Amino acid sequence: MQLYNSLTHQKEEFITHEPNKCTMYTCGPTVYHFAHIGNLRTYIMEDVLDRFLRYSGYDLKRAMNITDVGHLSSDADTGEDKMLKGAKREHKTVMEIAKFYTDAFFADCEKLHIRRPDVIEPATNCIPEYISLIRTLLEKGYAYQAGGNVYFDTSKLKQYHVFHDFDEDDLREGVREGVEADSNKRNRNDFVLWFTKSKFEDQALKWDSPWGVGYPGWHIECSAISMKHLGEYLDLHCGGIDNAFPHHTNEIAQSEAYLGHQWCSHWFHVLHLNTSSGKMSKSKGEFLTVSLLEEKGYNPLAYRLFCLQSHYRRLLEFSWENMDNAQQAYDKLVSRVAAIDPDDGAVETEAMAPLQAQFKAALDNDLSTSLAVTAVYDVLKAKVNGATKIALLNDFDQVLALDLVNAAAKKREEQAAPGESDAAIDALIEARQAARKAKNFAEADRIRDELKAQGIELIDTPQGVQWRRV
Repeated sequence: MQLYNSLTHQKEEFITHEPNKCTMYTCGPTVYHFAHIGNLRTYIMEDVLDRFLRYSGYDLKRAMNITDVGHLSSDADTGEDKMLKGAKREHKTVMEIAKFYTDAFFADCEKLHIRRPDVIEPATNCIPEYISLIRTLLEKGYAYQAGGNVYFDTSKLKQYHVFHDFDEDDLREGVREGVEADSNKRNRNDFVLWFTKSKFEDQALKWDSPWGVGYPGWHIECSAISMKHLGEYLDLHCGGIDNAFPHHTNEIAQSEAYLGHQWCSHWFHVLHLNTSSGKMSKSKGEFLTVSLLEEKGYNPLAYRLFCLQSHYRRLLEFSWENMDNAQQAYDKLVSRVAAIDPDDGAVETEAMAPLQAQFKAALDNDLSTSLAVTAVYDVLKAKVNGATKIALLNDFDQVLALDLVNAAAKKREEQAAPGESDAAIDALIEARQAARKAKNFAEADRIRDELKAQGIELIDTPQGVQWRRV
């Protein structure tokens, strides 16, 4: 598999530390609010990668954190703790907020067919691990205490900016206009490993530590949780592109200082979903959620298809027109699959092979999901029997998770069954019958067209007129 590596800025062969085994870490949500669909684009693409690695035969173990403490409103250790901010907004405790929005996040994931990682660890579960990691960094000279807090000393590293090249002189403390200096920091890029009450007197969650009562910084949690569940060598780390700096940069700094060797060999970053007004953000007030899509009549899987039709390393622009197109494309796909007779012949394994090879080649090439979707259309056009087409679609759905075969089966059942009673529809059918008896065929046709516009198909039978939804 050729996969782009953000660390090396190139596509390269994906090689794991142990053959046929893969450890994968996903930066999880900060559960202070609903996830917007921009966040969820990242989780959809990570899910496809997860599914494709398993499809390709890897023994995959995937872990994800839930940030329920320590993530400040600025990623650079400034501002208010996002969890505390959410608790104040809704007049609840931090743990009540965390529980509610964690459940909401996984409900959205279920609607989008994003599978749950093998390990899900809330940040608040791992305080002893953070303390142990920080203690070792202090002992090795990579961290220092100042103003009651513990900071990581980036000056001890040979290279700090591993994802991008920066002029180090331009990033020194106080050099750039508008940079607010933290007087406790020795260097501008240093970051907090442990906060004490000197940061927030009203911090809701606090723990005892060798450095005083306080709580962990945001960056430390991913390193500790990953090492706890996936070991010292991580094959694949995923997240949105906005996490590359400073979050992932700081993860690498502290992890490799602690371990003394390379921590993660491959980094997978998904680009933003934008609106016409720019990057999607919760701070802008009302934001787009899965629930809002449903309220407007969209199937969440149509949004998944919308994401799959683009490459994960391309900016994707959301608009309601684009969502309309995605919904229409999804509905047409379901209708075309519904037109396939699953009992048409026996599955032809040899005929499946070239189409499966096309599908796998698309995803082997830097997870090209748009070409993988094209492979679905090629199955529909292929000169193979119905049973083979259904087998191929089920095979591809192990990765794409669009549920086309199940949705099509439901559609066939609905089309086969006569319509249920509906007083308004029955009244229109009676009016049409009356118009036909009166030889007012123009009115009869008008009523039929009105019903058709509502998705109602009329079926003339010897027993009378029946109807079904199409």
